[in-house]
Amino acid sequence: MFIFLTTVQNSDIFTVSQLNQRAKQLLEISFASIRVEGEISSLSRPSSGHWYFTLKDDRAQVRCAMFRSRTALLKFQPKEGDKVELRGKVSLYENRGDYQLIVDAMKPAGEGALLLAFQQLKERLAAAGWFNEEYKKPLPTAQRVGVITSPTGAAIHDILTVFRRRCPAIEIDLYPTAVQGKEATAQIVAAIERANRDNRVDVLIVGRGGGSLEDLWCFNEEAVAQAIFASAIPVVSAVGHEVDFTIADFVADARAPTPSAAAELLSPDQSQQVQYLTQLRQRLLQGFRRTQQQRRQMINNLSVRVRGPERALQQLAQQTDQLELRLKRAFQVQNRSRQERLQNLQRNLANQHPERRLKEQRQVLQLLEKQITASMRQQLQKASQQLGSQARLLQGLSPLNVLSRGYSITTDVNQSVIQHADQLSAGDRIRSRLQHGWVESEVLQTGNEPFGMPESDASHSAADNKS
Repeated sequence: MFIFLTTVQNSDIFTVSQLNQRAKQLLEISFASIRVEGEISSLSRPSSGHWYFTLKDDRAQVRCAMFRSRTALLKFQPKEGDKVELRGKVSLYENRGDYQLIVDAMKPAGEGALLLAFQQLKERLAAAGWFNEEYKKPLPTAQRVGVITSPTGAAIHDILTVFRRRCPAIEIDLYPTAVQGKEATAQIVAAIERANRDNRVDVLIVGRGGGSLEDLWCFNEEAVAQAIFASAIPVVSAVGHEVDFTIADFVADARAPTPSAAAELLSPDQSQQVQYLTQLRQRLLQGFRRTQQQRRQMINNLSVRVRGPERALQQLAQQTDQLELRLKRAFQVQNRSRQERLQNLQRNLANQHPERRLKEQRQVLQLLEKQITASMRQQLQKASQQLGSQARLLQGLSPLNVLSRGYSITTDVNQSVIQHADQLSAGDRIRSRLQHGWVESEVLQTGNEPFGMPESDASHSAADNKS
C-alpha cells in the first residue's frame, strides 16, 4: 500500500467541497483495494438495488456501500449479524464528509459462500413446498428413458451398461449438456424443457458423476430446481456419489445415489424371473424327494410290522410308484408352464417394442390416407356434376338464349322494357334488342290485338325503322 501526501501551504484556503474532494482523492489512492473483515449491521436494501450497511467489530465501525452491479453477483443473501469478508476501496462521501468502504465483493467469513448459498436456497425452496411428497410423481414402468448428462462423462457409460445388462429392451434418449461450468445451468434447463416438449420419454435421469461442491454447483442453481419442479415428466436425480446431496435431489421425484443406481431403479432385472423359476424347480424336487423318502420309510415300517402279507407290500409299492410318477408329471407340467410363461413374457416384451408399434401406426396412417383421397375424388366428381347441371339450367333461363329463338326485347328511350302496348303512343321511339344487334323504330300505331297488325294498317310498312 502506498500513501501519497501533498503539501498544503498555510496560505491555501479551501472550501469545504474542495477539502472533501481532496480527501476523497487521497483515500482512494491510498486504499485502492483492501480486504476488511467484520460484522454486518444496519443493513438497508432500497428499491434501487444498492445495499448500504455498517461493518463493525467490538471497537469500531465503518459505513459501507455495495452497488447493484455487485450485489447481483452474490451467491448468498447476507443478513444482520453475519460475519463477512469484504473487498473494496476506501472513499469519501463528499456531501457529508463521511468516509466509507465501496464494496466490490463479499463472502462469508469462515464458512464457504457456496455452502451458505446452498443452505439458504434449500430453506427457501423447502418453505415454498417444492420438496413436499404431494408434488412427487410416481415413477412409471419405463419403455423409453431420457438421460440429461454429458455425452463424454462416466455417468452415461455407467447408465448404458446397467440398462444393457438388466433390460436391453428399454430405449435411451440422450440429451447432451455440460454438467459443470458457466454454461451448464442454462443447458440443463433447456434439455429438461426440450424433453417435455418432445414428450417421447417416460422418465428423465438428470445427473453426473462425483466432484467437488463447485463442480456440482449447477445442480444447486434455482433455475435447474424450477425446471425439475415444473417438468411434467417424472425426474430422477443422480448427481455425484452417495454422500453428495444437491438441490436437484430434493426437488426431483426420486433420488438415486449414483447414475448407475438410477438405471437400476428404472430397469427391471430379467434374471430375477429366471432365478425364481430355478428356485421353484429346486423346491419341487425337494418336495418330491421328501415325499418319496416318506413313502419308502412307510413301506419299510409296514414290512417290518407285517412281514407276511407280501400282497399288501406290493400294493404299497405300486402306490408309491404311482405317486412317484404323478409327482414327476406334476413337476414336468409346472416346469413346462413356467417355461411357457417366460416365453410369453419374452414375446410380449418383443411385441411391445416401439418400432413394431410405429410400423402398425404407419400402416393405419397409409390406409386412412387412401380413404381420404378416394373420398375427396368422389366429392370433387359429384360437385363437378352438380356444377354442370346448374350451368345448363342457367343457360336455359338466360335471356340471350330466348333471343336465339327469334324473339326480341323492346325498350323505350329510358331503357324501360315494354311489356304492354298501352306503354307507347304513336310517334314514340323504341329500341329492340335482337340476338345479333339492335333496331331503333318509331311507333306508328298501337293496339291490343295479338299477333300482328290490323288489315287496315297492313299497307303501312316499317320503312321508317332505323338500325
